[in-house]
Amino acid sequence: MSVVVTGTASGIGRAIAQRFLEEGCQVVGIDLCESPFDHPAYVHHMCDIRSERLPEVSDVEVLVNNAGTLEEADAIEVNLVATMRLTEHYAHDPALRSILFIASASARNGAEFPLYVASKAGIVGYMKNLALQVAPRGITCNSISPGGVVTPANEHILESDELYVQVLAETLLGKWAEADEVADLAWYLTMRNRSITGEDILMDNGEMLKSNFVW
Repeated sequence: MSVVVTGTASGIGRAIAQRFLEEGCQVVGIDLCESPFDHPAYVHHMCDIRSERLPEVSDVEVLVNNAGTLEEADAIEVNLVATMRLTEHYAHDPALRSILFIASASARNGAEFPLYVASKAGIVGYMKNLALQVAPRGITCNSISPGGVVTPANEHILESDELYVQVLAETLLGKWAEADEVADLAWYLTMRNRSITGEDILMDNGEMLKSNFVW
């Protein structure tokens, strides 16, 4: 059994790969950066997901599409087009049982940069379309849309007391998620779940729900 996870060098992708390794899975990581693990069950490919020559992996049971960019100029190509192409590359595997995408709460509320928002909203739409296609094979297909997550990509906020107080105030629970929380949900949706498919699961500490009622 192989679990393919993209964007494993840090943050959410690393946490997801770590969770699968802890559960005894064989994990294949794909990332532009070097391997974050020295583990006998982990194989790392330094590869851009935009590449026309993606790694060949046999017996892929789980595919987790996590790799992405915050750069506006590359957002559509990387977050949407390349992710779709990579998914099609591995989706033919007869061993496949689950596909998961890491989208973003921005796909629902539009609260980031335009091309990034469009790319993540596109991923949610593609996930639903793919869920229809793979359901006859018994494959689940879902996405997780995190709000704020404590990762290196958000260091500019985490290291600023002023900004961090502001963003926490936008959530009901007064906090951001840890990467391992996303990993726990990723594990459940791909390995334990058998009845949820075509769904985008929001993990935003209540940010979307929060509102100030004025009477």
